[in-house]
Amino acid sequence: MTVIPREYEGKEMPESRSIVEVINDNIEDGNLNIPVFNSVALRLQKVLASQDYGIEEVNKLIIADPGLASQVLRISNSSFYAGLNKVTTIREAIVRLGASSVANIAMMSTQQDIYRSSDPKLNEIMRTLWRHALCCAIGAKWLAAKTNFASLKEEAFLAGLLHDIGKLFLLKVMEKIIKEGKQEGSISSALVSEVMDNMHVEHGANLMRKWNMPETYCTVVRDHHAEQWDQGNAVLAIVRLVNQACRKLGVHMSPDPTLVLFACGEAQFLGIREITLAELEIVIEDAMKLT
Repeated sequence: MTVIPREYEGKEMPESRSIVEVINDNIEDGNLNIPVFNSVALRLQKVLASQDYGIEEVNKLIIADPGLASQVLRISNSSFYAGLNKVTTIREAIVRLGASSVANIAMMSTQQDIYRSSDPKLNEIMRTLWRHALCCAIGAKWLAAKTNFASLKEEAFLAGLLHDIGKLFLLKVMEKIIKEGKQEGSISSALVSEVMDNMHVEHGANLMRKWNMPETYCTVVRDHHAEQWDQGNAVLAIVRLVNQACRKLGVHMSPDPTLVLFACGEAQFLGIREITLAELEIVIEDAMKLT
């Protein structure tokens, strides 16, 4: 026997909506303001994309945010980037590492803070997603430098860092829904994973276009899981391969230790030997220690 709540006696009961419907409603209402990028880091990428910038313009953007400037200096002097002499100013970091590298450091350092939630379940998923993003970024940069695509290493780094930005966006939307009590009952980890798997590419690509990110990164976000992809796109191939390497090593939302990287079409396109793939796995394992 179905018990009808008193407030709905004689009335049609409202249909319960799925989490997907609630998410889409929140996205489509046009008033959604979800933080997935730091404003300064985003401006840096847009300045560099214009190809018409100077060192001083990049320097001023970073030093205007003291917290960001200190993070950039700290990472610039870390073992991953450091040279023989310590850099003490942002200008020195730009001269030594290059504007693109410093802008990527700014994006990396600010992204880490965004992958957090006050909801314990979502926070755990975000931290796993951050480890995956960072390992993909470091692995992609290393692989580009190790192959014939060293000139693309900074693009590969940022593409690896942002390829799953749609998942972060969806987690932030779900966090908002939970806080506002718009979803009946709890959202299970399995349901969160299902939502991300099925929706992150579309919403990630839309997000990148909304923020006018360079086409290189929009393409990687859109096609990093696609069955049909442009095999002449080296950055895309690198990110796809490193993504699979992370999945094999368990730095992924859906780990699969049975993957054979050498059998991947991306490895064949890039002309990568098995020894290089073994070295890539070591690089990713080392990157995991940074998280």
